[in-house]
Amino acid sequence: MSNSFINLQLSKDNLESYIVRNEIFKAVTNAIPLFSGKLLDSGCGSMPYKKIILSNSAITNYAGLDIEGGLNYEGLQPDYLWDGEKMPFDDTSFDVVISTEVLEHVSDPDAYLREVKRVLKPGGMFFFTVPFLMSLHEVPHDYYRYTPFALEMIFKRTGFTDINIKPMGGYHAAMAQMLGLWVNMYLWGKKKRIMRWIAKPIIAYLYKNDKAPANFKKSTMIVGLSGTVIKPFL
Repeated sequence: MSNSFINLQLSKDNLESYIVRNEIFKAVTNAIPLFSGKLLDSGCGSMPYKKIILSNSAITNYAGLDIEGGLNYEGLQPDYLWDGEKMPFDDTSFDVVISTEVLEHVSDPDAYLREVKRVLKPGGMFFFTVPFLMSLHEVPHDYYRYTPFALEMIFKRTGFTDINIKPMGGYHAAMAQMLGLWVNMYLWGKKKRIMRWIAKPIIAYLYKNDKAPANFKKSTMIVGLSGTVIKPFL
């Protein structure tokens, strides 16, 4: 199975996913030096970041967890399955939990994060990414688009500390993302073929000149969010 999540090259076939997947890949890559010990990839899907995490971090054990009856990834199975309520692990089992593009599909984010917190060791880290500018996907299980303020509120009330939320992409990336979605997810036939040829260099130019915002203020535009939080020792 080819890995369409890392080291992407822009093509007519990935105009709708190129920006967001590049931003996720950059966020994961930047966080990898913070990872060590036992890692749980919760909502792992096809586990696209497993190899790069194991090759570039102090992670000693990697476990993939996904929901029972989840998406079919050409026969690739996670290491563990769960029912969406209680993860099949003892308390304080992991040093790191990651969830990339998962929280928007969780109907009760507080319950999910409490379970993440339960399986984390004291001082353990939760790393996440979420979309902000993305079409509906995995319908009907696409529930939320988070602002940084909503995430901070949820993390605080579920007992996490050291909340660090970062933007993924700025206005140029957002415009490129929308253009790619419009061409590849909305247009059809001859219009789509023509607009793919036109849109590709525009998307490349916009993304090359993108600058993520320095802070979250009025009128800020982003593609998504990433970040880390810590389970406190007490």
